Amino acid sequence: MFNLNTVALVGLAVAVTASATCPGFNFGIIDTHQKVLDANKWVVVDDSCNVVDSLITDQNPCTQGIFSCAPGPVFNGYTSTQTGLQYACRPDPNAGSCGGLGDVQVCCRNDGN
Repeated sequence: MFNLNTVALVGLAVAVTASATCPGFNFGIIDTHQKVLDANKWVVVDDSCNVVDSLITDQNPCTQGIFSCAPGPVFNGYTSTQTGLQYACRPDPNAGSCGGLGDVQVCCRNDGN
């Protein structure tokens, strides 16, 4: 027979692991803080932390065509390299993290563009 406290803890653990990376958004952007041949790496992840796009550059990421930026610098837009769809991005207090990849900096959603 299960102890009620054990069931509650298991339910809490499942709820925590099932939470979305960016609830209500399509994608999240993460600065991985990884160096690849002296270049920086950013990844775009879905709600399950699957990498769906990335940018590796030693240049300003805001001028490479995949991300647009507001002063800060903060990413305020993402253009998918696979589909060309554009997504509006913003910081969100409910953004999560993806383990070894890092914390989501901004969440992005397609507003019909």
